[in-house]
Amino acid sequence: MSSWVYILRCSDETYYTGVTSNLDQRLNQHFHSETGYVARRKPFQFVWSEEFANIDDAIAFEKQVKGRSRVKKEALMRGDWEGIQMLARTKGPRRPSTGSG
Repeated sequence: MSSWVYILRCSDETYYTGVTSNLDQRLNQHFHSETGYVARRKPFQFVWSEEFANIDDAIAFEKQVKGRSRVKKEALMRGDWEGIQMLARTKGPRRPSTGSG
């Protein structure tokens, strides 16, 4: 059974990333829901999806996308694989360690 990872752009310009085995049904749920992240940020726009052969691969990719910066998510949505690779090599500013030792 196919599964999808998808991204919605919410009214506050944030992105919501989700995973589902029925994309049309899930989008309909977001549209009609009165609770949750997307419900508080309506209206939203469906901006991207990718189909996966199985749910485990989709879940793993969803976790990767959720961990990406906004710039990387936008490159993904444009299909800019070169940009994603360049951004992956670029490190952000280092934060001081909060650990002891």
